[in-house]
Formats: sequence, structure tokens, C-alpha cells
Amino acid sequence: MEKDVKDILISEQELKQICKQLGEQITRDYQGKKLLVVSVLKGAVVFMADLLREIKCECIIDFIAVSSYSGTKTTGVVKFKKDLDIDPDGMDILIVEDILDSGVTLSYLSSVLMGRNANSIKICTLLDKPANRRADIKADYVGKTIPDEFVIGYGLDYNEKYRNLPYVGILSPSVYEK
Repeated sequence: MEKDVKDILISEQELKQICKQLGEQITRDYQGKKLLVVSVLKGAVVFMADLLREIKCECIIDFIAVSSYSGTKTTGVVKFKKDLDIDPDGMDILIVEDILDSGVTLSYLSSVLMGRNANSIKICTLLDKPANRRADIKADYVGKTIPDEFVIGYGLDYNEKYRNLPYVGILSPSVYEK
């Protein structure tokens, strides 16, 4: 697994610092609000777990699974695989995502959730990769802006592998150019 990593982009220590800083900001912004933190499965679950430990205001969590990717490319078509269990009516939703890349998935997801009478919707992404943006969307909370590289680890995958790496690494192109 480690042999497939070209470079480490974000270390374990830096990931902890990112979660701490974002958690402090989210705590300030959501004091006294009805916060629903929604993790986009599967990639964001590791980030959300660490982020939640740094959020010091009352919140509830839920999970949603959507996808617009096949291999390393977006298909442009968003598919729901698992919907929310909690009704977001009247709640302030914070969507937690691993990476904001094309923006297609998050743009679609935001509009769907807003149509369910949420009070507000904001996006927290660990990684922002603006080079590939196809939808007009920006995250409200960004851990780190990254170059146009295929990244893995800390929840991010390539064909369901590498999610358990404790850092964010750049996948060697030789792995996906086979």
C-alpha cells in the first residue's frame, strides 16, 4: 500500500491541526443553533470523526451516500446510494466532505437538502481542488487547498483502497494508468 504513494501531501500532525482549527471555527459559528452534521460517505467519515471531536457545541450527525465518480473521473451524474435518516426541516446543516473537486456532487446535494426546508446549508471540506471545478460552488470551511493530483488516504480512496492510510498522499500514476 505504501509503495503506491508518490508523496505525502498532508501529514498526520497537519491533519490534526486542520481538524482543531476547523472545529474551533465551526463551534463559534454554530453556538445556539440546531446543527446537523452530515458526512458524505464513504470518504468523509474519517475526517468527520476527527472533526466532531473538535466541535464543542451541541450537534447531531447523519450520513448520506452519493457518487458521481468512476475510477479517477467524475461521470457528471450524481447517484443517491443512502439518504438521510433524520429530517433536516428547520436544521442548520453542515455537509462534511473529504474533497471538493468538480463540485457536481456537492452542488446537487446542497440543492436537494435545501429543498427539504433546512434553515441553512454550509460545506466543510478537508480538501479543496479548484483546478477541476465544473459547478459554481465554494466551501464555507476548507482544511487545505491542493493541486490537481489524485489523492488517497485519511478516508480518500482509489477503487475502495487506501482509505486507512493515516495521512493524505498522492497516488502514483502508475497505479491508475495501468
